[in-house]
Amino acid sequence: MSLDPPTYLASLQSNIRQRPIPWDGAVRAGTLTEEQYAKIKAIEKASKPEQRREAVQGDIDGYRQLFVGAQGKASVLETAAKHANVIQFTLVLLADLLSAVPALAKALFQETDPYKHFLPLLRSNAPEDAIPLLTSNALTSIMSLARDDSNATEQALPVLLTYLSGLAKSTDAGLQDIAVQEYSSLLFGRTSREKFWNQRSETVAPLIKILQTAAGFENGANSAASLWSENASARNGGFEGSLAGGVGLQLLYHVLLVIWQLSFEAAEIGDDLDDEYDIVLLYIHLLRLSQKEKTTRLILSTLYNLLEKNQSSLLPTAVLARLPAFLQNLGSRHMTDPDLLQDMQSLKDLLDDYTKTKTTFDEYVAEVNSGHLRWSPPHRSQVFWAENARKILEHENGEVPRKLAQIMQKPWDNDKQVLAIACNDIGCLVKEVPEKRYQLERAGLKTRVMELMQSDDENVRWESLRALGGWLKYTFEQK
Repeated sequence: MSLDPPTYLASLQSNIRQRPIPWDGAVRAGTLTEEQYAKIKAIEKASKPEQRREAVQGDIDGYRQLFVGAQGKASVLETAAKHANVIQFTLVLLADLLSAVPALAKALFQETDPYKHFLPLLRSNAPEDAIPLLTSNALTSIMSLARDDSNATEQALPVLLTYLSGLAKSTDAGLQDIAVQEYSSLLFGRTSREKFWNQRSETVAPLIKILQTAAGFENGANSAASLWSENASARNGGFEGSLAGGVGLQLLYHVLLVIWQLSFEAAEIGDDLDDEYDIVLLYIHLLRLSQKEKTTRLILSTLYNLLEKNQSSLLPTAVLARLPAFLQNLGSRHMTDPDLLQDMQSLKDLLDDYTKTKTTFDEYVAEVNSGHLRWSPPHRSQVFWAENARKILEHENGEVPRKLAQIMQKPWDNDKQVLAIACNDIGCLVKEVPEKRYQLERAGLKTRVMELMQSDDENVRWESLRALGGWLKYTFEQK
């Protein structure tokens, strides 16, 4: 997928192309050799793109040596190492020639490690330093065009990703967009996507923060409770025609594109992606806000990739977060993108197949396993508890009470009703299966219920009191 170059980078490259360099003096000073200058001069004389292309194609090995050197021959990056103006020009020239003659990228790998003299140039004192920016652009072009799988590339890619992650963490949207577009160019295959994921604290986390900001979360702060309860300060008008939470629409699109590319590895990383970043909840929230077809298409396609490859673990979360209802509302809009419509139908079919086979018990277990509780129908249904309480305690050797204990250990400062619901459920289990109270006590639930009687939330105090009352009732009856 071809993207327009980032404005900041395109402007920098344009200024460097127009900047005059006294080449004759540079040759006399030994900044570059006569042979190197001849190669550069041949390109400068070629006024038309096809002439440039012919010049490089006719001497592709010569241009390889110009940029990466050869046995006994230094590259221009070595001879001009102390002259920033020549280095900047060389990096822009390389990017231009790679675009005109993609075969040059593979040619650079003959006889030598092409990254040797580029990687040191990524060292930067400030994110906006020109040489590292231009170097990352050149390296991205080399890797994306050559599709090389040598050890040299395997070692160079993590270094490049680390540099780009610094740009992605910047507060400058122009620098962020450079990083994100170069990420997109690099994620062309499984190996690069795996390396990108392996460095996720550097690579993925800043992108998730951008999406959280776009969704309306202050400072990109992540909170599963806020996602569940939809407390994000999202604009009713969605993203259309403006900045979403301070994130430009183009940057938002490019971030969504990168996560979509990453989602092709959903079978391996989908569960971890959701565990660490609540990606399903975040994307359903983004779907509700998105007004542009191009962003909606990427959100839907990413969700489908994740859910289709991780049905048992992620579909329950999607259903509890009301994705089927959002898709129903989405279907009422007038949309024309055929890929979007196909992805939406595929997602609907996937969700329909899942919900058709699930009982109320399955839905309750899925809700507990999601790590978040809401006042869904089972919690207040006496019939449900009468029919399922024992089954809940015995399911997978007591996994549900253990999961409830984990949920109740969190403070839930932004969503206290989770604790109230958990206390309600504990009380119902004690009421229906009093002889199993010891199982709940071993999980630490009685102690936690007693602690919550001191909560500053009235509903939590009430539900914890009711739950403890059941314990005391059966304790006294046995005496």
